[in-house]
Amino acid sequence: MSNEDDDLARAIALSLEESQRNKQPALVNLDSDEDEDTEEARFQAELQEAIRVSQAAAEKNPRPTAQKSTAGSSTQPSQPGKSSDQPTGPVSSFLSERAKLEKERLERQKRLRPPSPVAAAESTTEGESDEEEPPAKRHKVSSSNVSHTRSNIHGISSSSASTSAIPTAEQLFWQGELRQTATRNAEPRKDGQPTFRLTDVLGKTSELAFAIMSSYALDFPWIYQFFEPSVPVIMVAQPDASGEATIKNVLPNWIRTTPFLRGGFGCQHMKFMLSVWLQDIPLRSKPIPHDPNPKLDDFAAVLQRMLDKINVKPALAAMIKDNVNSLAYLPLKSIEELRQKWDWTNVKVHLVASIAGKHEGWDKVIQTGHPRLLAAVRKMGMRTGRSQSAKDVVLECQGSSLGLYTTQWLNEFHYSARGESAEDWLDGPKKAREKLPLPSVKIVFPTKATVQKSALGEQGGGTIFCRRKQWSGKNFPRHNFYDSKSKAGPVLMHSKMIIAMLKENNNKFTAKKHQPSDSEDDEIEVVEPGVGWAYVGSHNFTPSAWGTLSGNAFNPILNISNYEVGVVFLLKDAGEADRVACFQRPPKKYSQTDEPWMQEESVHHKQ
Repeated sequence: MSNEDDDLARAIALSLEESQRNKQPALVNLDSDEDEDTEEARFQAELQEAIRVSQAAAEKNPRPTAQKSTAGSSTQPSQPGKSSDQPTGPVSSFLSERAKLEKERLERQKRLRPPSPVAAAESTTEGESDEEEPPAKRHKVSSSNVSHTRSNIHGISSSSASTSAIPTAEQLFWQGELRQTATRNAEPRKDGQPTFRLTDVLGKTSELAFAIMSSYALDFPWIYQFFEPSVPVIMVAQPDASGEATIKNVLPNWIRTTPFLRGGFGCQHMKFMLSVWLQDIPLRSKPIPHDPNPKLDDFAAVLQRMLDKINVKPALAAMIKDNVNSLAYLPLKSIEELRQKWDWTNVKVHLVASIAGKHEGWDKVIQTGHPRLLAAVRKMGMRTGRSQSAKDVVLECQGSSLGLYTTQWLNEFHYSARGESAEDWLDGPKKAREKLPLPSVKIVFPTKATVQKSALGEQGGGTIFCRRKQWSGKNFPRHNFYDSKSKAGPVLMHSKMIIAMLKENNNKFTAKKHQPSDSEDDEIEVVEPGVGWAYVGSHNFTPSAWGTLSGNAFNPILNISNYEVGVVFLLKDAGEADRVACFQRPPKKYSQTDEPWMQEESVHHKQ
């Protein structure tokens, strides 16, 4: 590892640690339509300053030149699941410094507040702690030698275990499971449901062979401590202000990759690894041939396309090229191997991703944003129909950030949520679309009173965003707002979830019978009827996250600002809807005096 790379790694750790020590929590809206690149700009500025200080110190106190080797790897080839007890050279310097800083940080945390479990990003959170508790005993045991990939949403993490035996204490989720994350001030949860912690997701870290992760806001020293130094990691992150796609070695065996954003506007908002939906994918007994068919639409095929779009594919290729010897054991040599080597048969949820950019033509539009949700709804057999007797669908949309809603966009999204063709939507007169009434959408967002009554009060509302100019807009759908209250206890939520329930014309919720599709291309996979569906992931209920349609029925155009990802799955009955929801159902409608929480008007958050 070169001196420059060592300085960069140390600078990241020192910069982030210093910002944690000397600054109040950054009051940046990580999800808003306007300020989504502020945090990254601050990070880059601090990083450059830390590098400058580090270089100045190096000039004052020069050290012996380290033996040059491949950037991003240790000076000696690593072995899977193993790390040297006494690393040498620049890597040793960085790790020693990081360990020292981490010890000091933990000691400060203990003085400031009692230990508590980490609350994962985009989950039921309030006042997250940086400390982890040991994973609880796990109930599904595998006694055979197994290699598996672990998929987590808000996104997907390819966290592939080595071929050594899975320990008898490890819990595996072969059918997939949805849980909220453990949250300070609500553990155990008021509703008694089990939770996930980061340690549950990772399992026995000594057996991890490779990980792909993603987040908008990053703390490299914090996340680095959860992995063995020899484990290669690809981290998908927010681009800088230029919006250019980049691939960079940032830590030993760690690559930071960023996807392209037009003009630097928008947000890489996908969350991998820290999640609420988790499924273990078993290794196939024998790899299947690669199928290059671009129309493949199963979970693995959609996942591969998504990883390609967010710059993981070239990052993986770069990691292998630059570390041919030390990473020879890497269990994934190409993105295509995900579908070839692992068996995705038991995955019943549908992957829905938003890819930032302009998408033109049906073949591209249907693969992303709310048209992709439309396709998933049809696959589940949840299409409502267009006739007079057709069912309606009532949406309950929980999020942590509000968009600039128009009646037209709400109807556009609702059309896709019903499984009705975007072609029909675009085929109608534009002026008629603008005059449609508000659809059956409940926007679930906490009132100011709910925030004030929560465990941490207004100080805990720093990651929930609504602006006065939004709320006061002439046509803003204020009558569609419902209070957000966590089922876990008196805490706030940063979760993004949609509960969609089918409704007959007589206003009674009921199971939907299958109806024939008007297109032979519409595949319906569900066998038993359901009463609705649920979405969980990184998408806030905003046009930036889900996209906005334009163009015409012959040549549609979908513009999306953010990179997002989540899963959609069938709800078999109303009881299941109540169980999976992170918020109390039915949500309570705002009174005439209620207003949403606006952190910009709180004395605790004014800068």
